[in-house]
Amino acid sequence: MKKLIAIAAALLLLAGCSSSQPGGDAGSQKLVVAATAVPHAEILKQVKPLLAKEGIDLEIKVFADYVQPNVQVLEKSVDANYFQTRPYLDAFNHERGTNLIMVTGVHIEPFGAYSRKLKSIDQLADGATVSLPNDPSNGGRALLLIAKHGLITLKDPGNPLSSPKDIVANPKQLKFRELEAAMLPRTLDEVDLALINTNYALAAGLNPIKDALLIEDKDSPYVNGLVARPDNKDDPRIQKLAKALNSPEVKAFIEQKYQGAVLPAF
Repeated sequence: MKKLIAIAAALLLLAGCSSSQPGGDAGSQKLVVAATAVPHAEILKQVKPLLAKEGIDLEIKVFADYVQPNVQVLEKSVDANYFQTRPYLDAFNHERGTNLIMVTGVHIEPFGAYSRKLKSIDQLADGATVSLPNDPSNGGRALLLIAKHGLITLKDPGNPLSSPKDIVANPKQLKFRELEAAMLPRTLDEVDLALINTNYALAAGLNPIKDALLIEDKDSPYVNGLVARPDNKDDPRIQKLAKALNSPEVKAFIEQKYQGAVLPAF
């Protein structure tokens, strides 16, 4: 009998340990979320107290790129991530044959064009060098922005995955440099114009409202959201996080903290 009790106790201990791991069962009260630093991790930090009241310990893992957060979710190293737009997610799923799911939209980061050499987009000279993200979603987003302002013409003006190969008119003969999104702020001294995602612009000390020569308007379809797997999207912990991210407290934080550089999408 003592031996049976000891075995049962050991099994219960193992079960308790496993339930706190990423990808564990719905009874687990620990939730691990991957995010980029600004503004995603900052917003998640505001959510921690709200989830703590629900008995959930939110752990935030910060990444500097746009690939590993999705890979980590797929590998079940983390439970969810918060860093990407729906078009980026769609492109990632299409390219890799995956089926990650956006649980809820949270905010919009108006995409902008920046320069340390120009004070106005009208000063952009013929043959100028323009840097932009090298991933299909953000690269297309960058091209749509400058096309909207007449700098280029795209074969399909509505294609969010347009690439420089889809440019059918380039009257200024702009030269494009495609680089990893996180590297773009570092190119500001080397190029005439850099098209930068707002999270990386903010991290580099740029203010999209004051510093961007061109910027998306509030009707941007590029909503950043919480992403999970099909097998855990309905996990009560994930759903409570989604609810907290759409709470009045988070909306007020976004509006007060970012002053229009980041906009709540709810």
